[in-house]
Amino acid sequence: MTTAQVTCPLCEATCGLDVTFDDAQRVVGVRGDAEDVFSRGYICPKGASLGALHHDPDRLRAPLVKRDGEFTEVGWDEAFAEIDAKLPGIIGEHGKDSVAVYAGNPSAHNLASTLYGRVLFKALGTRNFYTAGSVDQLPKHYSSGYLFGDPLAIPVPDLDRTGYLLMLGANPLVSNGSLMTAADVRGRLRGIRARGGKLVVVDPKRSRTAAQADEHHAIRPGTDALLLFAMIGVLFAENRVSLGELAGQVNGLTELRELAKPFTPEAVAPHTGLDADVIRRLALELADAERAAVYGRIGTTTQAFGTLASWLVDVLNVLTGNLDREGGAMFPRPAAVAAVRSKPFRSGRWRTRVRGLPEVLGEVPVATMADEISTPGEGKVRALITIGGNPCLSAPNSARLAEALRELDFMVSVDVYLNETSRHADVILPGPTPLERPHYDLALYQFAVRNVANWTPAAVATEVPQEWQTLLRLTGVVTGQGPDADLAALDEFVAAGLAGQLGLTPAPDRTGPERLLDLMLRAGPYELALADLEAAPHGIDLGPLRPRVPEVLRTASGRIELAPEAIVADLPRLAAELGNAPDGGLVLIGRRQLSSNNSWMHNLEPLVRGKNQCTVQVHPADAGRLGLTDGGRAVVNSHAGKVEVPVEVTDEIRPGVVSIPHGWGHDLPGTRTAVAAAHAGVNSNLVTDDGPLDALSGTAVLNGIPVDVTPA
Repeated sequence: MTTAQVTCPLCEATCGLDVTFDDAQRVVGVRGDAEDVFSRGYICPKGASLGALHHDPDRLRAPLVKRDGEFTEVGWDEAFAEIDAKLPGIIGEHGKDSVAVYAGNPSAHNLASTLYGRVLFKALGTRNFYTAGSVDQLPKHYSSGYLFGDPLAIPVPDLDRTGYLLMLGANPLVSNGSLMTAADVRGRLRGIRARGGKLVVVDPKRSRTAAQADEHHAIRPGTDALLLFAMIGVLFAENRVSLGELAGQVNGLTELRELAKPFTPEAVAPHTGLDADVIRRLALELADAERAAVYGRIGTTTQAFGTLASWLVDVLNVLTGNLDREGGAMFPRPAAVAAVRSKPFRSGRWRTRVRGLPEVLGEVPVATMADEISTPGEGKVRALITIGGNPCLSAPNSARLAEALRELDFMVSVDVYLNETSRHADVILPGPTPLERPHYDLALYQFAVRNVANWTPAAVATEVPQEWQTLLRLTGVVTGQGPDADLAALDEFVAAGLAGQLGLTPAPDRTGPERLLDLMLRAGPYELALADLEAAPHGIDLGPLRPRVPEVLRTASGRIELAPEAIVADLPRLAAELGNAPDGGLVLIGRRQLSSNNSWMHNLEPLVRGKNQCTVQVHPADAGRLGLTDGGRAVVNSHAGKVEVPVEVTDEIRPGVVSIPHGWGHDLPGTRTAVAAAHAGVNSNLVTDDGPLDALSGTAVLNGIPVDVTPA
């Protein structure tokens, strides 16, 4: 028996695990690492399933090539020969924008994909770059980019020291945190109460987190920006704005005061469903709290006013003096630094061909990918590379996207499963399991509620090439070096480029992600090296969050811009909502599940067994009015499509709102995920529309969707 210390790569919590192997290298146990400096032994069902994921018989271990409509297992050289025979010709004839890229959620949990994916994307040079961010978190990057000058400068609640937490559209007891890397969120939230503090949750559903809160307010979906602006108006009206240490670091205060005037508690109350006196009290409680933070997550970003809501969350933190202070919303200081952002953020550097949607953070909305594939003309997308993503389940109006993929001339998927998206590919290139590759959470430590660093070497050997090698080989193909390009030379080139940016010399005895990470650690604020992390298998605790303003700011003024022109331009659209009376119709929201991580963990029996969780939740009053019965079936219709789904009648959901979890719908032909198919559920994105978007970021509207629900 041997035991390896592993940082769990399956969600944002980055928990430390003890993984035990027998002499045949089979996983026989997964436990929380009690000595991990961050998680202290905490483990959730996702982490406990790491062994099942490692041994999943449906995982691909060799490339697949589609011939005469059927997939055939081939060797790596044959797979790359197929790619080299097709992809360069498409680029040569139709240009770089004829190839699109989609990078999915698992890419952010994979060091190799994070570091070497960008090498491939830069070599491709396409403007048709899509990620899961435009169905998730892009509004937060957009608002942070204009508030602070850096789209990655995202404040997180200082959970371990705050005394008052206002949480909107988030359910971290299930998600384990999101844009808030926090192992054992339950314990940390309990700590607020133990300190005599208060947790207030604003959510259309009484989620697991809301059920543990001191107060839960069931807001009408999509109206968070109205609520937040009304709270800001209260602070100004009651002379309760207090910038604290940020005085002298802020622009736009006078303009913001004027902008807030129409959004009084009385004006927004009919739209939010919250009483004006409740709104006023929440604002004053926030101002009175000694240490407080406001935190909004996916319920606030995947809606029609996602960027405005994201902006107003941090504006509230600023106006109450809680930004960049202990116990407030603070900027983490990660140990690894890829590069220093010197220029202020801007968006819209290019626009999409068909709908004219603006670029944000180098990507364009996935909601328009089907348009770019299906619309004839110069610039039409003819080839697609997907990396660890499943947009045929996760993108809005996903049935339309699936039909569009059939029109492609060529498609490559870097994926460990033959799933609902990769079934459309001509070539599928698998990667190693999480236990077969080294790991460092380069992306997620940027959002950690405590500064930590933890390195995980590969626990077991594998004959499957590491993803960085596969991505470099693809880079060789698209740059004309062919399928047998010198990977060592390409890797040296990548390392030399990063070293030049950071003013360092690469370690001569390292290659691949280890060499790049070592450079980024040495350039970081703690002057660590990878050897330091290798000597600390339970991680290194770098201390609590510390104030970082003005150091973290990258705006042209060097100050926090409370009223940036790019964001303020969208306010007339929000103000127009005040004149639109709520129509009283049903609206759909999504929901998270503790043992699920989007679509890519549904093939693990330990996570999907038990009762069917893929239901439409309906309030008893709505169920009685509509003739729905608990355990019966209903048809949910929208402008985009319809699904039939089991009914769950519960008072956890607000009247007028129904909820279906996302990431299901594993009943499509041509996949090889037996467990997922046996627990197929329904794809909620068959009823989400790819038309309505958050106007600024292009993020899909996945919450607050008008629907009709009838008995099946």
